[in-house]
Amino acid sequence: MSPSVYRENGFKFFFFSNEEERMHVHIVGHDGEAKFWIAPEIALAKSYNLSVKELSKLEKSVEEHKDEIIAAWQKHFG
Repeated sequence: MSPSVYRENGFKFFFFSNEEERMHVHIVGHDGEAKFWIAPEIALAKSYNLSVKELSKLEKSVEEHKDEIIAAWQKHFG
């Protein structure tokens, strides 16, 4: 199960249910994907086939939606 948090500009922001405990969000889009840590601070964990410009935009989106991501994480994982 992979609950979706939100979608933006062709990217899906979501969680995998059975994964590590550290708070993070996965992002999948047109031709690439990324994973950002949320805590203790927002940071890129890994990426595949995304430009620096795209990663910068995604990081900004994660920062703007941080409260929403945290609330969805807490609701899903308890």
